[in-house]
Amino acid sequence: MQDFLKKLRWPDYLIAAVLFVFFGYIWLSIEGTLNYKWRWEVIPSYIVGWHSGREEYFANLLLQGLAATVRISLYAGILALILGTILGVARCSSNLTIRMLARTYLEFLRNVPPVVVVFIFFFFLSQQLIDALNLERWARGIARQENNQVWEFFFGEMRRFPSLVSGVIVLALFESAFVGEIVRAGIQSIPKGQREAARSIGMSRIQELRYVVLPQAMKKVVPPLANQFISLIKDSSILSLISVQELTYKTVELVASSRMIFEAWITTAAFYFVVCFGLSRLFARLEKRSDKR
Repeated sequence: MQDFLKKLRWPDYLIAAVLFVFFGYIWLSIEGTLNYKWRWEVIPSYIVGWHSGREEYFANLLLQGLAATVRISLYAGILALILGTILGVARCSSNLTIRMLARTYLEFLRNVPPVVVVFIFFFFLSQQLIDALNLERWARGIARQENNQVWEFFFGEMRRFPSLVSGVIVLALFESAFVGEIVRAGIQSIPKGQREAARSIGMSRIQELRYVVLPQAMKKVVPPLANQFISLIKDSSILSLISVQELTYKTVELVASSRMIFEAWITTAAFYFVVCFGLSRLFARLEKRSDKR
């Protein structure tokens, strides 16, 4: 802490003072102009509640939403990485048709507002897939079982499993466009000499990608992929528009039932900040370690 304070200069203190005055003014305006009564003491009970009948603690609205956001982001991130890698390879294909199809997909998603993309994927793809696979009936059957703790740990409440699947598919399809461009840039950064050397020893196109190009490209794209995963977590809040019960959706429920507008949204913002900032610091450390090796 002392080392950190020694690094600070007078502009840093000036910025801190300006921010303190700014947020203090907002605080006083809310209390004075809006005559708002703060109820911070109630917020912890909406994170972890106490069930008097069972005499045990349980995850309440905000913690349920945070867990759903983490699950959706993790599964969507894995799916987006798989789809994005395929799209990135397709963008570098020697086949013109494959290249154009991949580019059309990427350009469409990158130049259309996320809200529009979410609704398009939800109504025309995700919901149709859920109905075709009859996931709602299957999930209800799992929910009626007594020993379903493993299912609930990985997927949350099984009655809402179709909603989770919708969120994962929609978010992964949207984010895969950005992952695809990152992978494409990584592939094209590999010197052509290495590709020619791979072909000179008799490697096929697939072997060249698998053993020479992709291993080197994936190392180069790890930092931007890490940043994209953090963006994915923040973008998951858009899924509240299609009734996916993640953190933002649960916050809207809390505000509607308790009228604690500022407390609820400030707490939600703090949750997002802690998760995203923690991941950014973790990825930065991992990147430094990989550079030292």
